[in-house]
Amino acid sequence: MTEMRFDGRVAVITGAGRGLGRAYALLLAARGARVVVNDLGGAIRGDGPDADVAQGVADEIVAAGGEAIANTDSVATPEGGKAIIQAALDTWGRIDVLIHNAGNVRYGSIRDISYEDFRAVVDVHLLGAFHVVQAAFPHMCDANYGRIVLTSSIGGIYGNARCVNYGVAKSGMIGLNAVAALEGEACNVRSNVIVPSAVTRMAEGLDITQYPPMQPELVAPVVAWLAHEDCTVTGEMIASIAGRVSRVFIAETKGVYRPEWTIEEVAQAAEAFHDKRDVLDFGLHGHVGHIGYSFAMARGQDQPDGSD
Repeated sequence: MTEMRFDGRVAVITGAGRGLGRAYALLLAARGARVVVNDLGGAIRGDGPDADVAQGVADEIVAAGGEAIANTDSVATPEGGKAIIQAALDTWGRIDVLIHNAGNVRYGSIRDISYEDFRAVVDVHLLGAFHVVQAAFPHMCDANYGRIVLTSSIGGIYGNARCVNYGVAKSGMIGLNAVAALEGEACNVRSNVIVPSAVTRMAEGLDITQYPPMQPELVAPVVAWLAHEDCTVTGEMIASIAGRVSRVFIAETKGVYRPEWTIEEVAQAAEAFHDKRDVLDFGLHGHVGHIGYSFAMARGQDQPDGSD
């Protein structure tokens, strides 16, 4: 099997000072990528920046014979997002890979969370993703090449109690990814979501004694594959947990059609339109598939199978 390398490629990785981001940075650098190691170096809540965190990873890459620079700009502002991408352009004149991994954690329920804690997490995870994607996207499109990997979570897909800010941010990543994949399709810019689970400092306070091995290094090859030029998928969500890799996707039931509805008829049909025995997976152009399938049903036409 030919080794999948990143020689000549420039990768920007946010939140690359610790945990998953560090594992991504070290792996891509080992395979030839030149890496911008972005990290504020803050505590898990995002407080108390420390420039030595990003610099330490950059130094580790250089000591191993690779190329890397440290960057401590914040993804949470448009100016910070631009500065992170500009660091790659100023140093190496290009941006080929963007992996948005930066994150923070501030627990809170819908009822009790402060607005400050809600925004602090949304600003870093979701708005941070938009800030760096928007800054990198024109350069990738103009170069007719780019690979974007955004980070969601099982908490964003399935929800998790007392993590409303995190759930909202990680769910929003799905929409950003879909639009980036659609708008980048004609320019060879591919965008996908990693849904990672690993034991990092974000697992602080959890009982992990019964967990199987879940080190960040188990997730890193999956992210590296999504970031590689040979990866053909786009607009998808790939989960990686404890050595298991899977595709996560949004699907629809086949549904039920009537030319008119009453409330009572909707109630009566609920079991039928909840039936998951036949599932439609519309894929990248799901907005077109959803509308086309629904219109065809309304016209009484034969239905496509809904597969992508």
